[in-house]
Amino acid sequence: MPRYAYVAIDSDGRPASGLQRSVNREAAEAALLEQQLRGIQLTERRSVLDVELTPRRVKREEVMHLSRQLAAFIRAGLPIIDAVHSLGAEASNPSVRRMMSDVEDGLRRGDSISDCLDHHPRIFPEFYRGILRSAEVTGQLDTVLEQLAKYLERDLEARRKIKSALVYPSVIVLMAAATVSVLAGFVLPRFKTFFASMNATLPLPTRILLKITDFITQWWWALIGGVVAAVVLYLLAVRTPGGRYVRDYLLLKVPVIGTAVEYALVERFCRILSSMARAGVPLPEALRVATDSLRNVLFMRALSHVAEAMIEGEGLAGPLAATGLFPGTAARMMRVGEETGTFDVQLEVTAIYYEGELDYKLKKLTALFEPAVIVVMGLIVGFVAVALVSAMYGIFDQVNT
Repeated sequence: MPRYAYVAIDSDGRPASGLQRSVNREAAEAALLEQQLRGIQLTERRSVLDVELTPRRVKREEVMHLSRQLAAFIRAGLPIIDAVHSLGAEASNPSVRRMMSDVEDGLRRGDSISDCLDHHPRIFPEFYRGILRSAEVTGQLDTVLEQLAKYLERDLEARRKIKSALVYPSVIVLMAAATVSVLAGFVLPRFKTFFASMNATLPLPTRILLKITDFITQWWWALIGGVVAAVVLYLLAVRTPGGRYVRDYLLLKVPVIGTAVEYALVERFCRILSSMARAGVPLPEALRVATDSLRNVLFMRALSHVAEAMIEGEGLAGPLAATGLFPGTAARMMRVGEETGTFDVQLEVTAIYYEGELDYKLKKLTALFEPAVIVVMGLIVGFVAVALVSAMYGIFDQVNT
């Protein structure tokens, strides 16, 4: 049976605390009320056996559903504490239940919903909490929660498109690596033994193939060690500001891939900035949060100068275009928004536009990558086939003569 630690005021006005065992929070609160206690604050205490060794992560899909359900409950007139309690009790993920219980405890102490979510920054991004904080001031919590749910849904859809575009090329690369490994480790060594027993002069392609096979079989440990060392060095390098800058710079310079990454960053920036501006967040604060959400050092450094220029009265569209990182179309759309007073609307339009462009770039990237991998695989298999067949014919000719 769950245990609840409570802090309350007894009938004499003195503070009281202790543990109450009950089937749920409502039963614990009712039992304490029967003891003439008031101002009750409950916190669930979990035993060591109930604690998960590997807590489940709260996925972005769950945050989206929580936002949409909480908006519906608030719009229906349900008190926010009851809404949070209902969502926590019905959650299948134990991490969500604990998180919602903590939010409920904070609400009962008198904290705002945004203050409660500040204790869970890994679950709720900074822009999410900033938008909610502004919505509490304007009294549009249900509307803003619904908008956040829609944003998270669009963001998840964009992530799904990127992942699905990478699945097929990744499978082809893995199959190519597996094919080469099988040929080098099992098939070709047997042919080598056969060729040696014939004591014949082998053609050049066959000798090259056997040399490659000997190198792989003798130095496989060095190759694996080199790959591991390269990965470790890369991970250590990207922990430094300079390493992250070089990585992000080179990624944006890769043909086709760089453009797709650029469009993804522009779409995300415009979407978050639009959501925060529409919720009434001050533009400098919204710009800071949208910049931090990009996680690209090149963009973040450039946008820090944009924020300075905006504070000095230069607007936003001009400094963004001056960075050279935002396409001309995005800058023109934002300039129209500044001139017509529909900045948040134009940002949303820009985000939708580049979402479509990103989808097109991903399809183009997949269309280019698939034939390239197939050609490389064909060259590898073709070279192996030519080397083996030419060796067979060469040996037969030497035997006949």
